[in-house]
Amino acid sequence: MTTASKLEQLKSMTDVVADTGDIEAIRQYAPLDATTNPSLLLKAAALPHYQSLLRDAVGAARAAADPLGDACDRFAVSVGTEILNIIPGRVSTEVDARLSFDTSATIERARKLIAMYEQQGIGRERVLIKIASTWEGIRAAAELERDNIHCNLTLLFGFSQASACADAGVFLISPFVGRILDWHLQYNKSDGGPEAYEPLQDPGVLSVTRIYNYYKAHSYNTVVMGASFRNQGEIEALAGCDRLTISPALLEKLNADNGALQRQLDGAKSSEPRVDSGESAFRWMLNSDAMATEKLAEGIRNFAADQVKLEKLVASLA
Repeated sequence: MTTASKLEQLKSMTDVVADTGDIEAIRQYAPLDATTNPSLLLKAAALPHYQSLLRDAVGAARAAADPLGDACDRFAVSVGTEILNIIPGRVSTEVDARLSFDTSATIERARKLIAMYEQQGIGRERVLIKIASTWEGIRAAAELERDNIHCNLTLLFGFSQASACADAGVFLISPFVGRILDWHLQYNKSDGGPEAYEPLQDPGVLSVTRIYNYYKAHSYNTVVMGASFRNQGEIEALAGCDRLTISPALLEKLNADNGALQRQLDGAKSSEPRVDSGESAFRWMLNSDAMATEKLAEGIRNFAADQVKLEKLVASLA
């Protein structure tokens, strides 16, 4: 039995990122980075800490061509700036999910967000622009990376997305472990499959492990950051991954557990050849993966719905 918590042990082998906009949780668990998305911003908008920032964003956006969208962007940047005041690393801020299939509009919005951060005195080296891992999103990220605007490719469920992101030179990917598990458990209900998985056999864990090993074997620099965890076991099964972004509830569980944590991922363990990441190959591979196709579409719809809810909240304050 060790005296260090599993959270502290995990930090010794993996960069821990807070999957929240809750300032108090970030202060408590001292992560390297933090990630936000439209769903987390909607939750943040209900917190007392952010009420003045929300009102300020609404006021500053009144003269904009798109006051609702502009206010949401300003609020996202304000939340990100607050977070950057208490973490040493980067914050991820997401482009409107409704732009997921528009490369030029995604690039334009990303540059706008970076400009807003720079107006707050925050350099682009401390921000990751989150973009959905569609073909159009990956192409946008490739161009943004050439301008030193680093990107976090999110809503990543399939190997086709991961290989294309690496070949595009994106800074970081966020494969969604828990949502992959969700799909398999739902599918198993009608197919007679297992009702639960041991952590090392969890489909989401296996997906991230495959991506991690492939990246290391082919010397890709793209960072692998597992996301969207459903339980502590998934996190422990990915100990050693480049980064893991973890909710406050699971950070608390790891912090309260003083058991020994074993490293699971460590270097290149893949003989898988490089995958063709051209557009036709990407689209065919993604189309052939029912889970990735369905979860990508669902994720974009859900983030877009929360963006609309945030805009309605903004409209009520205008």
